[in-house]
Amino acid sequence: MTTTPDGHTPWPAEFVDRYWAAGYWRGNTLDDLLRDRALRYGPHTALVHGDTRVTYANLNRRVDRMAAGIRLLGLRPGQRVLVQLPNVPEFVVTAFALMRAGVVPVFVPLPYRADGVSHLVRATQAVGYVAPSTYRGFDHTAMATEIAAREPFLRRVFTLESPDSPPPYGGGFTTDPAGCHYFPLGSVDAPPGPALAPGADRVALLFPSGGGPATPRLVPRTHEAYAYQARAAAEVVSLTRDDVYLAALPAGSDFVFGCPGIVGTLSVGGTVVLAEDADPAACLPVVERERVTVTSLSPAAVRAWLDAPGPARCDTSSLRLVQVGGAPLERETAERIGPAWDCRPQQVFAMPEGLLVLTRPGDPDGAVLTTHGRPLSPGDEVRLVDADGEDVPDGESGELLVRGPYTARGYFRAPGENARAFTADGRLRTGVRARRTPDGNLVVAVPDRAEPAPGTPPAE
Repeated sequence: MTTTPDGHTPWPAEFVDRYWAAGYWRGNTLDDLLRDRALRYGPHTALVHGDTRVTYANLNRRVDRMAAGIRLLGLRPGQRVLVQLPNVPEFVVTAFALMRAGVVPVFVPLPYRADGVSHLVRATQAVGYVAPSTYRGFDHTAMATEIAAREPFLRRVFTLESPDSPPPYGGGFTTDPAGCHYFPLGSVDAPPGPALAPGADRVALLFPSGGGPATPRLVPRTHEAYAYQARAAAEVVSLTRDDVYLAALPAGSDFVFGCPGIVGTLSVGGTVVLAEDADPAACLPVVERERVTVTSLSPAAVRAWLDAPGPARCDTSSLRLVQVGGAPLERETAERIGPAWDCRPQQVFAMPEGLLVLTRPGDPDGAVLTTHGRPLSPGDEVRLVDADGEDVPDGESGELLVRGPYTARGYFRAPGENARAFTADGRLRTGVRARRTPDGNLVVAVPDRAEPAPGTPPAE
């Protein structure tokens, strides 16, 4: 498989033509999306975090100025920057500002420590790292200093501090003995210059996937494909500008960022509420105060919310849809959601590589409670195969293979992994088993521990 200079495997021309003709791809970049919505919905609230409220106009202005600051500091289009931030407005601003500057954000889960972050720095040749100075007792900046001392690419660290924070990591620009430069994130600000025009077929962002924190694979998601995924997912759940989406799970996960999540909500002019964890004592009052209509939770978070003691119980009547994904969902738990919150559950199976399977709000209760529904797009080509690569009949379990308009065709600069994880005709070997019901829904054996490596023969 050939790769482009920005490290992704392109779709063959026949598929490009097919996806354009079907209207899946429209030449959109994620940056275009934000600019357009800022013009349409300027005074409407885009982001909420605690007492902080950011309008679409202000969000776009902050992204514009940070992007100009990023370019002023010498970061060039196509370079990579690691982003390891909690669910705060700066996460959204930074992600879009990097994309606006043509720089590729690499979303790093908050639990990753030196081994995982070092691996990502080496694998992406990252020139920058964005994180809190310290967060919940862990010193991210000290870790970055240690990594920069041995990794020649990492020469800029941006810390989530205000410009007037005390040294060494606040108070303006500093440099350590290894030559790594430190900037308070709030100081990355400059008057906007001429807008760049990145191609919609370029890599927008990178997600880690599987392999564990020390050796994660990297999934390149292009602007074109990811904009389609978020838009199509928003259409499936009928998102509108009146919706309020609560991001309680990590914002840098594909589930929360674009299924439809943050990007999908912004694409319709809705409001994104950011919570730094899914604890019911923190989230349920936010649901009540902000009149949250849609959220995405893990089964464990759903159980915690349902079992919240009396003081944590709040008015959840605004909820209309609760997406549940990331681990197996017991039917008993799924059955409790409707009576407790008077809303519909939606089962979701999402992969950083791009496959998205989900039930529809209008599906029968039996399908919603016992299956993951159907693939997001009519363009998704799914096969379930046995150990010999032969299709299995409906009702029998097989490995799930997929290709489609938003599923990556290869990992980032990993030809060996690509040869193992993708079939000759471009389908991802997910390493996940599933079966198809007579009515066409999929029941996916969602991994409840470590994610299997795509291309690994599935366990019987």
